[in-house]
Amino acid sequence: MESLMIVLVGILVAVATYLILSRSVIRVIVGTAILSHAVHLLLLTVGGLKKGSVPLLGQAAAPYTDALPQALILTAIVISFAVTAFLLVLAYRMYLMNGTDDLGELGGSSDE
Repeated sequence: MESLMIVLVGILVAVATYLILSRSVIRVIVGTAILSHAVHLLLLTVGGLKKGSVPLLGQAAAPYTDALPQALILTAIVISFAVTAFLLVLAYRMYLMNGTDDLGELGGSSDE
């Protein structure tokens, strides 16, 4: 199951790289969102599924699960949501000011 998840992460990274290298701003934003989802899956896969009790140590310390992968994924989800929202607002504002979302046309004039 972990090898299937790693292959899925590789496919998502390849699709995200293809979208990020395109000329449309919306495709770049979707590519960054897909790349962040790939990172979430990668963190989940590397963290693995561990069985055990809650991580409270007492007199009889039994095997416990590590909460760090879930905390990292939650933090990454919040950060990627904020970055995606910022990029969408930036793209909307850019479209209102310039009338296009093509990155090739936003390069400036040729005599600069």
